[in-house]
Amino acid sequence: MGQVYFYHLTRNPLEVTLPLLLEKSLAAGWRVAVRGTRPDRIKWLNDRLWLIGDGSFLPHGVAGGPYDADQPILLTTAHTAPNAAQCLMAIDGADVTAPEIASHERTCILFDGNDPDAVAHARQQWKSLTDAGAAAQYWSEESGRWEKKAESG
Repeated sequence: MGQVYFYHLTRNPLEVTLPLLLEKSLAAGWRVAVRGTRPDRIKWLNDRLWLIGDGSFLPHGVAGGPYDADQPILLTTAHTAPNAAQCLMAIDGADVTAPEIASHERTCILFDGNDPDAVAHARQQWKSLTDAGAAAQYWSEESGRWEKKAESG
């Protein structure tokens, strides 16, 4: 079974943290599916990834195109990703199931620590996924650097 990492974003927004995690995932040799909940937010994220501006390039595409299976990073709202992703990153409260965690090397759940509803949803996800036997880690950037604050399984 894979592992699920919860990333509690309190200092940097999603558009700063996600590219860092995507770069690390690609460096590990993984294809990635980034699952959101709204098509307009996926479009916004797609635009941000093209405009990182630091000279780096994250090869990606938005699901629904003719080359989805070829994308190293696929942005989607669907529960399936035709790019054979080894890593799943869930944003904006996208649901993740225990069987999905088992089928990926790593699953990352990124949530906005300044949004009480997002925190409550992440807590519910932690409980349901760990109750289902998923190995989980909780990471916080509250101190100014990423620190593992909890682990289960």
